Amino acid sequence: MGFTDNPKMEDYSLRYTPGAFRKWSPWMVFLSCLVGISAMAGYALDAAFVDSFGFGNALIGFGLAAVVTVPLTIVIAFAIARGHIDIDLLTRGSGFGYLGSTVTSLVYATYTLIFLAYEGAIMAQAVTALTGLDIHLSYVAVAVVMIPLTLYGMSFSAKFQAWTWPLWIALIGLALGSAATAPDAGTHMVHPASVGPAGVAGMSVLAIFAIAAAQLSLAAQVGEQGDYLRLMPDPERGKRGRWRLAVVFGGPGFALFAMGIFFASTLLVGYASTKLSPGQVGVPVDLFTAVYERVTGNHTSALILAGTLVLLSQIKINIMNTYSGSLSWSNFFSRLLHRHPGRAAWVFLQVGLSLVLMEIGIFDHIVEVLAWYSNIGIAWIAAMVADLVINKRWLKLAPPQLVFHRAHLYNVNPVGFGSMVIAGAVSMIAYYGAFGSTAAALSPFVALVLALVLPPLIAWLTKGRWYIARISELPEHDGELPCSVCEGSFDVVDMATCPFHGGTVCSLCCSTEGACRDACKPNAWRPPKGAVPLGMPVVARTAQPELEVAR
Repeated sequence: MGFTDNPKMEDYSLRYTPGAFRKWSPWMVFLSCLVGISAMAGYALDAAFVDSFGFGNALIGFGLAAVVTVPLTIVIAFAIARGHIDIDLLTRGSGFGYLGSTVTSLVYATYTLIFLAYEGAIMAQAVTALTGLDIHLSYVAVAVVMIPLTLYGMSFSAKFQAWTWPLWIALIGLALGSAATAPDAGTHMVHPASVGPAGVAGMSVLAIFAIAAAQLSLAAQVGEQGDYLRLMPDPERGKRGRWRLAVVFGGPGFALFAMGIFFASTLLVGYASTKLSPGQVGVPVDLFTAVYERVTGNHTSALILAGTLVLLSQIKINIMNTYSGSLSWSNFFSRLLHRHPGRAAWVFLQVGLSLVLMEIGIFDHIVEVLAWYSNIGIAWIAAMVADLVINKRWLKLAPPQLVFHRAHLYNVNPVGFGSMVIAGAVSMIAYYGAFGSTAAALSPFVALVLALVLPPLIAWLTKGRWYIARISELPEHDGELPCSVCEGSFDVVDMATCPFHGGTVCSLCCSTEGACRDACKPNAWRPPKGAVPLGMPVVARTAQPELEVAR
């Protein structure tokens, strides 16, 4: 059996997730989404921000970022959970087009890769501290171990995450209790001894927005949450409230949990700063060793506890980073190469690239990397939300339905794709100082505003003609249809009619078909002159053209 024929490995990557596969409860899906709070990156990054800007500036900056990202990510989280598609398929149908979303797959893959490498470097530090192994060999060890842990996707992940939460909660609870009961804990939390003379003195509006700008990169985290939220079962009658809570806290709730992590990390950093040098405070295994040593009174015992916590935390979060990365690379290369060797095959690429980033020292440059990435990441997320909310719901400038099949989409939709490119380009120009130092620090906010304003403007100018290239006449029922290429049977929502193969074809086989040259939609790059938008409300279509349905 190949990778692509194994549902336990594939998890219906690159396609709609059928109800028969979505067998996990909302609670189990939520627990899988929750792994973001276990990430040691939060503790290391919070220490870096507090060290550079002070507690007050960091707190307000984190809060401002949460205020911005929660509304954006809540829209995407519910669209994914209700549509049972990943963020790549959602991007296709929300104003980017079939090939336009290829670029965003690369943007998303980059996000998962950055954090896999950063979290992996933290894990390697713990391995070295426990074993004395050279750090570069530890990088190799922590990269290799992620491969078997992610090959079997959600089937393994859901069980592992659920079983390990009690141990993680006990370990982190012990650490927080130790730091909270230390003398002058509150004072050290707000004024850690590690803050050096280079830090910002007093409150600074520019510092606050600079911190928030870097944190906007975490809006892309909703993609990783979405890779699990797409597996949510349909809400049961009488339990819709619980279902919504699982989606909210499993998706956008990550930003709210990040605020809790901020207080926890600054409490720990405050205590550790009285025992360690500023450089050591930013290394989680050293941080937790200092905190546990107050409980155990023994360095070796404290190191074992700290190493156990860090290793467990990093395995939990890097299962998500590796899994989501394999999905995003699958989406990217299936369109670029018209091949899909299986999701599991891209696990090896994700792990290999992360090893390269670890070896070249991403741990020491993560703040700069996130500040740069924020410009592109927030432009992508904001453009999607603008299309889903403003264009589809409020102004009716786009078809209300979400279409993700290659057979039904134009290759590039200027509404979302064009908006992201323009917003990202302008913000990157600002980032490199073309508009002054203030605009450089706030460049992600430039991307955010442009990406929210441009989609309705471009949709109005293009009259919504770039959303749907054609439609397929398929039976309206909840059953399955056979794919004329792979001979499998899939839900109707995942199928399209195909004149090249003379039957129906599933969305994955449609994506990987390279010989058809878009036979079903000769005008794949632009609508024919005078074309009326497909899928728009009937009252807005007074002269519907004859549809190019497969014959």
